[in-house]
Amino acid sequence: MSKDSKARQPKGKLLTFNPTGEYYFAKGLKAYHKRDLYKAKKYIQRAMQLEPGEPMIVCQLAIIFSELGDYQEANTLLHTILEELDADMVECHYFLANNYAHLGFFKDAYHHANLYLELDEDGEFVDHTMDLLELLTMEAEEMDEDLYDQDDLITKQEHARELLESGHFPKAVELLNSVIDEYPEYWSAYNNLALAYFYLGENQKAADILEKVFQENPGNLHALCNKLVFAFYQHDMPEVKALKDMLKKIKPISIEHQFKLGATFALTGEYDEAFSLLRSLQKKGFDGDGTFFYWLSYSAYYTGREAIAQSAWKKAIQLNPEKEGNEPWNEDKTVLDGFENHHASILKKLESDYIEERLFALFLTSVSAGKDEILTSREIKHNQRFSHLEREYLSFLRTKEEMAGQTLHETALLLYQNYHPIGTVEAGLFLMWFAVFVKLDSSLSVKNNKAWAAAVEYVWMKMREEKVSQQQMAGKYGVSSSTLQKYVKMVKNLLS
Repeated sequence: MSKDSKARQPKGKLLTFNPTGEYYFAKGLKAYHKRDLYKAKKYIQRAMQLEPGEPMIVCQLAIIFSELGDYQEANTLLHTILEELDADMVECHYFLANNYAHLGFFKDAYHHANLYLELDEDGEFVDHTMDLLELLTMEAEEMDEDLYDQDDLITKQEHARELLESGHFPKAVELLNSVIDEYPEYWSAYNNLALAYFYLGENQKAADILEKVFQENPGNLHALCNKLVFAFYQHDMPEVKALKDMLKKIKPISIEHQFKLGATFALTGEYDEAFSLLRSLQKKGFDGDGTFFYWLSYSAYYTGREAIAQSAWKKAIQLNPEKEGNEPWNEDKTVLDGFENHHASILKKLESDYIEERLFALFLTSVSAGKDEILTSREIKHNQRFSHLEREYLSFLRTKEEMAGQTLHETALLLYQNYHPIGTVEAGLFLMWFAVFVKLDSSLSVKNNKAWAAAVEYVWMKMREEKVSQQQMAGKYGVSSSTLQKYVKMVKNLLS
C-alpha cells in the first residue's frame, strides 16, 4: 500500500440530524405510556413548537396537562383545537367535560358531555361520558339549583377579568355587556364594565355605571374601590382623600372584599393598610393569584418588610412571568413596567378579534425590547386574522420600507414620546388612535402626523375630563389652532 493511500480513501459523509415534530411526538408518547408525565410534557411541547397547527399533538399535550392537574391550561388547548384547528375533533368535548367537572364547573361539564354524545353517538368515550353524566346529575340534585346555574356566569366573569388584565378592553366590554343582559343584577359585571370603559378613556360611561351600582346596590365595596382608582388616576386629590378616609373605616369580612380593598390601597399608595389586609389573608391560608402576591410584595417592601416582599415576589413571578423586571426594589422598573415589555400581553393582543388591538400589539412590538423574538413568534407567523393593513404594517416593521399607511406608525410614535411606558390607562389613548385610523376614508388627509396626534390626545383627555385647551395642545405638537380644530372634528366624527 502506498504512502498516500489514506488520502485516496473515500471520506464519510457528515449527516445532520434535524428532529421533526413527529419525532418528539413519538418520544412524548413513549414517556407518557411509561407514566413519566413531566418528560412527556417536555417532548410534546417541543413537538407543538415544531408543528403548532397539528391538533393531535395539541390534544395529547392537553391530556398530559389534565393528568398533571392543570385543568385550566388543558382546557385552553382543547378550546384552541375546536375553535381554530379542527372542529371535527369532537373527543375534545369529552376531555373538556372531565376537566370542568374537576374544576367544579358542573354546568359546563354537563354541556360538553351532552355535546360529545350528540356529535359522536358511537364514539370511543360514550360509556365513560354516560357515567360522568350520571355523576353530574347526582351532584346537581345535592346542590342548590341557583348555585348550579351560576357556573356559566362564573366562567364568563373569569374570562372578562383575564381580558381586562391583558388589555383587551373592547372585547371585555362586549362580554360584560352580554353578562349584564343575562344577569341584570350581577353587580360584579357592572364594576368590571366600569373599569373597562375607564381604561378605554370613556370616563363618563364608567362614572354612569358606578352611579347605577350605588343607586341600586348602595355601599357596594367594589364600586367604592373603583371610584377611588378613577379619582387617583384623574389626580382628583380631594376626592381621593375623602374616599380613602371612608374606606379605612371599613373592616371587610369576606376574603374577596379584603383582597379588593387591600389591592386598591396598594395601588393608591396606602401601603400600611394594604399590607395589613393582604398579609392577614396570607396568614389565614389564602392561596392568591399573581395579582395578590404582586400587591403583597409592593406593600411589604414600602413598609420596610423586605424579606416578605422578596418571598411574595417569587410567587408573583411564578404565576405571572411577564412581571419580571418590575420588582418594587428595582430602580429601573419604570422603564420596564409597560405593555411594551410584557411579551405575553402582546402575544394575546395579536390574537384579538379587534383590528385596533392587533395594530396596538404590532406597535408595542416595534418599541419592545423583545421585538425580534415577537416578530418570529407563532402568533405573528401563523396569524389568520391579519388584514392587508396589518400585513403591510408588519412588513414595515421588518424592513423599514415605506408603506402607504405610514402615518399609522409615525403618529403612534409621537404619542409614545409623551406617554411611555404604556400602562392600562395610556393604552386607551393608543387604542383610540388605531380605531380612528382604520375608519379613515381615503379622501381624508392622513399625512399630518402632528395634527392627528394632537387631535387624538385632546379628545382622549377631554373624555377623561382633564383640563386642557386646544391652544395648549396645538402648542405642544407645533400645529395651528385652526388645524387642530379641523382634526378634532374629524376624530370625533370617526369615533361616533
